[in-house]
This record gives sequence, C-alpha cells and structure tokens, in this order.
Amino acid sequence: MRKKFHTQIFLPAFSFLMILGVSCNRNNSEVTKDVEQRSKSLDTIYTEKEPEPEPELIVNYSIDSLATAVLVDSFKTKYDDHQKAIIYALNRIDASRVRPKTNLVIPDTLLADLNSYAPFPKNLDILNSIPKTVLIAQRIQAFALFENGKLVKWGPISSGKRTTPTPNGLHYGNYKAKQKISTVNDAWKLPYYFNFMNFEGVGVHQYSLPGYPASHACVRLYMDDAQYIYDWAKQWELNPTGQKVVKKGTPFMVFGTYDYKSDAPWRQLANDRLNNDLIDEEIATLKDYASQYDDYIKTTQPSDDLDKELSLSEGTVVTYN
Repeated sequence: MRKKFHTQIFLPAFSFLMILGVSCNRNNSEVTKDVEQRSKSLDTIYTEKEPEPEPELIVNYSIDSLATAVLVDSFKTKYDDHQKAIIYALNRIDASRVRPKTNLVIPDTLLADLNSYAPFPKNLDILNSIPKTVLIAQRIQAFALFENGKLVKWGPISSGKRTTPTPNGLHYGNYKAKQKISTVNDAWKLPYYFNFMNFEGVGVHQYSLPGYPASHACVRLYMDDAQYIYDWAKQWELNPTGQKVVKKGTPFMVFGTYDYKSDAPWRQLANDRLNNDLIDEEIATLKDYASQYDDYIKTTQPSDDLDKELSLSEGTVVTYN
C-alpha cells in the first residue's frame, strides 16, 4: 500500500517536470512564431470591413375596395390589430371609418414601425439647428416630429376644413391642458390639447379622424399621438406675473394646401409610391420657417429654467376644435 501511494504521487510530479522541460527547451524561433500568429489574429480583428448597410426596402401600394359588409369583415380578420393600425394611419382614418364602400390603400409589406412609411425624410438638414420641431403638412394630412433634423415620429391628422382652414405659418407652442372644452359645442371634449395660436385658439388635440380635413381650425390627432406631443413639445415661458412671454415654445410649422378637387395624395400611392412625399415648394417653405426661427433665437436671452412647464386647468374654454 505504501509503495502504491508513492507511485501515485511520483508519476504526476514527473509528468509535470517533463512538460516543463519541453516548454523550457522550446527555442526562441518557436516563441517568435507564436507571437506573430497572435499579432496576425489581432490585426485581422481590427482590419475587418464594416458590414454594408442593408438595401432600402421598397414598399408598393394597392387599393382595396371594401364594397360590402362581407369584404369589410374579411379585411378585419385578414390583418392583426397592429397591421390594421398601420393601414388606418396610412389612410388617415379611425377604425370606425372602415365601412362598406370604403377604399383603402394597402402596402404590400406590413412592417412593425409606422416610421417605415413616413412621407417625411428621416433627416431634414434645414432643421438641424432646432432642438424640437413639429411639422404639420396640410396637403398630405400628416404631422412629423423632428429633433435636430432627425425624424422621431409621424402620424395622420385632420386639419381645418375648407371654410375654417388651419392657418399656415411659423407658430410656437403656447399652453396646454389635458382636457379642454370647445366653445363651438360644449359636448366636445378635447384631450391633450396643445395650443400654438393663442389669440385664435388653435392647437393640436385628440379627436375623430375621418380621412380628410374636417376641423374648425385645430389639428386633430390620434389619442396616442396627442399625448406624445403633449409630453414632448415645450410650452412658452412667462415672466413671474404671467403677463409677458419670456421665451416661445417649440416651433409648430404649418404648411401646404389640401387639394379638395383631387383624390387624396395617399390614395394615389398605388400609382406613384412617392406621391405622398414632401414637394420642393414645401421644402422651400420649411427652409424659410427655419430661417425665421434662427433669427428669433438670436434675440433671446439664456434662461435658467428652460424646462419650466405652465399648464391651464382642465376644462378651460377654447374657441375651436
């Protein structure tokens, strides 16, 4: 037993010495080769080419005519809730507007992100100097939010109808309220109201989207979009007495003209998938607005309380809806 015990201890120790001996006897050239191999491996890691960007996905559109109640039911079962939400947004309507004799523009590819279908560019260089910008495009009935020229979000709107159009121009976020009441009809509750024309009582808020301009001058939005802008955009800053505007809020740029004589631009996507995009005239208008904003900013003084939020109480009366 003692002999066996010594054998078990001796053999591992001997093996270790043999291995150590072999390692120590390796000549310098072998060590140098190992170092060179490791260096090549590291160099390979650092010199790898960056992956090429994926090619832009081309989305095409078609018109689906839901002539009967049966076809409406078939449409509602064909797509899941998220896919239907994308389709409703592209058609500038609420879900309740899908009825017999409704024509819908349908993309051939349904993606998870609505921004994939944006009629606005992902980057708009003329807005680079502006921290936050709200664009309201009346021709295509859509809004967009940009941060330093980068698209954050877009969605459908319903702006002022023919007799009470939403005034175009460079406006600024003023005050906001989680719920307002319209003076046109006190039964109309306006959730997440954000005013951008104080004396005219014009702002953005949640309300029904019928697929065309229908409001009394305000800009109607989906509930989620109205809440997003309510939280995202900045209000004006007032002096301690609340009688003077110290700094204007987020710029609201309203532009474009809806063509009542032609089919809606988004319904023409089946013939021209770029028909919804901004046109040169609209880009020129935005460039002018951005220049006006830059001129205004040069006149302002730095504030110690840029994030100060002032909000009117719920139920405050406004002029339009």
